[in-house]
Amino acid sequence: MSKYETYRDQVDTTVDICHRLSERMYVTGYGGNLAWKLEDDLLLITPTQMNKGAITARDLVFINKDGETIEGTRRPTGETPMYLNFFRERPDIQSVIHCHPPRTNAFTIIKGQNWLMRPMFPETITEIGPVPVVPYGEPLTQKLADNFLPFLAKYNAFLMENHGLVIMSRLDLEWVMMNTELLEMTSVHIHDAMLHGPDLKEISREDIREMDNVMKTRNLPYPGLPDTYASLEDVYEWS
Repeated sequence: MSKYETYRDQVDTTVDICHRLSERMYVTGYGGNLAWKLEDDLLLITPTQMNKGAITARDLVFINKDGETIEGTRRPTGETPMYLNFFRERPDIQSVIHCHPPRTNAFTIIKGQNWLMRPMFPETITEIGPVPVVPYGEPLTQKLADNFLPFLAKYNAFLMENHGLVIMSRLDLEWVMMNTELLEMTSVHIHDAMLHGPDLKEISREDIREMDNVMKTRNLPYPGLPDTYASLEDVYEWS
């Protein structure tokens, strides 16, 4: 049986998310890509040079962990080396979205404080965690993929300097999409607050410590590889 039939639900969900990313203008032109680990050696990934608003089920590509096409007529995204690194270094991760949501993407070109590294809103803290800036690398290159390596063990979301957002999850692609929307709304609030001055109010260290109750109640994982952090307090850097 064709893998498009075997994984029809995941294929349909991926197409739907591609279209939603396009409708929200989180991706434009040929920008952005998605990947979903369906088995240990089977990834569903978007094709190269296609507008995500026009993608259909048969445009998606099935590849293995070496980047070889298993099924599909199109070439996988040129950012495939980046995804192969992600799933190799983070075996706990199931799904990844790379996109360019406008307010979040603004932090990839702002000099100075990266407010997405700070604890600002409870849901963003518990669902996503800090979002570091990964140094710039030429798109579609192994160098860009390797620039993530020092960050992958500690975080689940990343700002690609002068480029875009990568966000990943141990859950399915729908969950990553919801977290992408959550992070973008967080960025909207931060940018609006910055209009009133440069000083923003963080959630305190003591309150972060107590927020571990939410993590336990909802059985939420901490960012990064399993067992990297023992508490939310450990997740954030404190001066």
